[in-house]
Amino acid sequence: MQELFSDPTTVTLTIAGLLAGVGIGIGIVWRGASRRTGRPPTGRATAARPGVDYTPGVGDDAEVPRDTLIRSVDTVALPDDLSDEFTDELADDFADDPAGEAPRETPEPVAGRLARLRARLARSDSGMGRRLLDLLTRNRVDEATWEEIEETLISADLGTDATLALVRRLRERHAALGGGDVRAMLRDELLAMLDPGRDRSLVIARHDDLPAVVLVVGVNGSGKTTTVGKLSRLLVADDADVLLGAADTFRAAAADQLQTWGQRVGVPTVRSHVDGADPASVAHDAVVAGIEAEVDVVIVDTAGRLQNKRDLMDELGKVKRVIEKNAPVTETLLVLDATTGQNGLVQARVFAAAVDITGVVLTKLDGTAKGGIVVSVERDLGVPVKLVGLGEGPDDLAPFDPESFVDGLLGG
Repeated sequence: MQELFSDPTTVTLTIAGLLAGVGIGIGIVWRGASRRTGRPPTGRATAARPGVDYTPGVGDDAEVPRDTLIRSVDTVALPDDLSDEFTDELADDFADDPAGEAPRETPEPVAGRLARLRARLARSDSGMGRRLLDLLTRNRVDEATWEEIEETLISADLGTDATLALVRRLRERHAALGGGDVRAMLRDELLAMLDPGRDRSLVIARHDDLPAVVLVVGVNGSGKTTTVGKLSRLLVADDADVLLGAADTFRAAAADQLQTWGQRVGVPTVRSHVDGADPASVAHDAVVAGIEAEVDVVIVDTAGRLQNKRDLMDELGKVKRVIEKNAPVTETLLVLDATTGQNGLVQARVFAAAVDITGVVLTKLDGTAKGGIVVSVERDLGVPVKLVGLGEGPDDLAPFDPESFVDGLLGG
């Protein structure tokens, strides 16, 4: 034996063999722990690591096993008051996530937003507002004036049919009264078109021990993902527990963008790290996570769907069907860019055919120059505008107020 170990080559080979044996033993133990727990004993979870059954493409009739949920998604910035069951399950995978330590912002209260947005509308200095003010305050309203009023309202994207009907009623009232304040008459008629008594509240209350689920849809460039982030802030300001689902898996930066919005107010984000993952899979996981966490609201962002791509519109319908295997969708909000005018109405019709739209969010309503689209959308779809965005700030989103809007449209 002494002679055996006196040879340096033999000693080297022996030590190498012992180290290899120790490595194999550790590997067996590690794999055994992975099989028992469904994840490695330590380390951050990733969607694509070996041993994880995460297959993009959840079909309408497919089910995702509960034990694959957390491994297939990434949840960050967990609020302190999430359920113990949920936070304990996530603790091992996300304990050292720096996002969880990020300082949180306090969103502006809803009442403050409304006051600020009313003031901004009242200060609106759009060309349309100035022109209307000039026309409506003339001492004498003749045929040429009526035609100018008609042209101005059409240019504000009120829509041809709505404008013609509105001007006809104005002329009838003006003739019956033998004159009068045309501006006040126009204000009354516009408010009647928008129906101030209409219910524009969001359906976001928990029901049957399930969270409310808000599905947000819209074309690329409408401000959809930003709107989801701002909506989460609006709900947090109203003391709601919120969870975000990043189901826009077609736009590379969408999940990162949404996650950043969530981090700023301590809202968790469920996302996939698989390139081109099935949006329905991510939406499914987000809703199941929301149920486990007992949050109040799950907001699901979706990819910007081009209205001329039928397969993408079908995919949007699939996302909704998969979500509703776990919880009903209580709101489907369509995000429209107010500056797109009548083209936005075309988009709205197509989305309404794909899913049941329950409300509209109008973004980029700054200056109200194209604000007449509010009337067009409500008349055409029978769907209320529920939220409006009037700026680029994180809290520049508020419930739609018809009176403030009409006053802004008419120049204060």
